[in-house]
Amino acid sequence: MSRIVPAEELYLIERVIAQHPEGIGISGLEKALVRHLLKSLNRRTLQRRLERLLADKRITTEGESIALVYKQVSSIPISANSSAARSSIDSAARETYIPVSHEGGIIRDFVRQPLMQRKPVGYQRSFLEKYEPGVTFYLSEALRSQLHEIGRTQVEERPAGTYAREILNRLLIDLSWSSSRLEGNTYNRLDTEKLIEFGQRAEGKDIQETQMILNHKAAIEMLIEEADQIGFNPFTLLNLHAILSENLLPDENASGRLRRRPVDISGSVFHPLAMPQVLEDCFRLLLQKATAIPDPFEQAFFVMVQLPYLQPFEDVNKRVSRLGANIPLIQNNLCPLSFIDVPEQAYIDGTLGVYEFNQVDLLLDVFIWAYERSCQQYLAITQTMAEPDPLRIRYREALINTVQAIVRGRKMPSTKNIQQLTDELVPEQDKKAFNKMVLDAVQRLHEGNVARYRLKLSEFQAWERIR
Repeated sequence: MSRIVPAEELYLIERVIAQHPEGIGISGLEKALVRHLLKSLNRRTLQRRLERLLADKRITTEGESIALVYKQVSSIPISANSSAARSSIDSAARETYIPVSHEGGIIRDFVRQPLMQRKPVGYQRSFLEKYEPGVTFYLSEALRSQLHEIGRTQVEERPAGTYAREILNRLLIDLSWSSSRLEGNTYNRLDTEKLIEFGQRAEGKDIQETQMILNHKAAIEMLIEEADQIGFNPFTLLNLHAILSENLLPDENASGRLRRRPVDISGSVFHPLAMPQVLEDCFRLLLQKATAIPDPFEQAFFVMVQLPYLQPFEDVNKRVSRLGANIPLIQNNLCPLSFIDVPEQAYIDGTLGVYEFNQVDLLLDVFIWAYERSCQQYLAITQTMAEPDPLRIRYREALINTVQAIVRGRKMPSTKNIQQLTDELVPEQDKKAFNKMVLDAVQRLHEGNVARYRLKLSEFQAWERIR
């Protein structure tokens, strides 16, 4: 964590004391503060900070000598020049939020202070470099075990992506909607479902909002279709960005490329890296470390922390991190992370905690809550789901190739044309069922699902004109 200025040290000490209603001695306070400060305060400095808090009547004491403890006052006041911070913290208590840990609450309060009271900080490369895969863990062993327990599915021994394919339709809607909503998108879930299932754009919505959701859909499909090929490598992440940013960036050349210019983070005092060569070095180091992490949940959270912090792209970084976090979950047939019902402000605050303090506690609270919520959704669904069509699984590639041949060849979706294309693709006993499956797929083809068959929108539009 970057160095905290004395005013922030005062506030941190005050909040830690508040977590001990029975009071806390100076030795216990020293130990508690170690978890929050990169460099621990020496005893004399801590005593000066406590004297200041006592003089300002922000804390009180009880007992004497070695029995002396520090306690919060009846309600924790914020310094006189921090009334706006008090207002923001009160708002946090009233708004829709998630349960947070003691440490997460401290970070939330810090990032809710007005910008003028927060110290501008730059990218700390050491935050990435000091992370050692298999040695450093953001998630404790107990927490990782808990997540494995609740995220386990019945198909964990099957090929990569099997579980995600079983819940594909629901996941496309949930994750596209939730991730877009965290970017301020105003589509509701029903409108998102209509767009994804039927290609029906919601009235009164900005075209960029529609594009954002369709981009999410295409990106999720790519991750699932290529589950056995994707990974934490430049090819996967750059292409994931290209899909998510399609038609949304002012400079189309920036899509799928590392940025070459500085960027700013609105609402934050954090200033990302500006030098392209250093950015590229850190990006490759980030991916190397992510690949080497042995646990899929640690991998997922590492990407949620480090990728937005690096800001490798001109925009769409958080979207890439949210979908990228699902890569190890999809590959290991674990329940995916859909971010369903995650409060936008909680996610923003958790991300700001990483940006400005290199502290992951609040974002970890969001991650755990979001994953538990996702598991509740999908594991309940799969208990009542019909078994997936084994024919569709067996001939998945053949189906994709046939649909591509019809569209790119601008052929009419007739039974005769389909029979000609599939004559040598499947055994005789499966031809009738497979041909019907192709006909159904072609008849249901629309702008919202062409990526499922690895088709470009322009290819579909050209074919639709002759249909």
